Amino acid sequence: MYAIVEIAGQQFKVEKDQKVFVHRLATEEGKTVSFDNVLLIGDGDKFTLGAPAIDGAQVGAKVLSHLKGDKVIVFKKKRRKGYRVKNGHRQALTEIVIESIVASGAVKATKAENKGAVKATKETAKADKAKPAKAEKPAKAEKAAPVKEVKKAEPKNAVKKEVEVSENLVTRAEHRAEDANVEINIDKVLHSIGTALKADADDLKLINGIGPVYEEKLNELGIYTFEQISKLKAADREELSAIDGITREKIESDEWVKQAKALLKDKK
Repeated sequence: MYAIVEIAGQQFKVEKDQKVFVHRLATEEGKTVSFDNVLLIGDGDKFTLGAPAIDGAQVGAKVLSHLKGDKVIVFKKKRRKGYRVKNGHRQALTEIVIESIVASGAVKATKAENKGAVKATKETAKADKAKPAKAEKPAKAEKAAPVKEVKKAEPKNAVKKEVEVSENLVTRAEHRAEDANVEINIDKVLHSIGTALKADADDLKLINGIGPVYEEKLNELGIYTFEQISKLKAADREELSAIDGITREKIESDEWVKQAKALLKDKK
């Protein structure tokens, strides 16, 4: 016996004891889940067709694990514009195993529970939106009065010039502070992963996610080899994320540390 059932917006042909990868379900691992939108059931030469779904039919399954699919590269380019964007994506999936296929007489209890849950969430959302709206009104009225008095007392041109000068001074001071913090963080990173010579440098572009630009930035910081990247810890990744263009999410999603360890084994 087989069935064609809709699961999370996709249609699958399933049989008993078959493992299927579907879009991420909101069910914990080890628990059972049922799907009522059964479009067709076949048993040998006989089959039952729904219009669009079969009344009383149900497919029962058990959630085995939640995981991510293979990496997909999304590359966009506009010719003669200098526009290139490269992104990676891993689809969130759920692995399930089909436990039963019922042709008729199944009880659809999950829909009623889902409706109750949706109503409860809508009511709580409305209550949360209503509370801050009332509290914000008196705060705006209090701030409005002193602003008008300042505008009448001082000329417009003088106020604008003073604001522009103060903003420029603040941004310069912030940039200097950021540069100083980056230097301190780099010393901590090199202390934990060790130093290397430029003569012993490896081709860091072999690591997926590191291009010529990232390689130059890492070399400027004193990171030249696969061995140094393989020793990066969570704290080191946070400190490297202070550098423009490098983020901890990119280091971890592209798995720089794992790739560097694998390249070290191949090198030996």
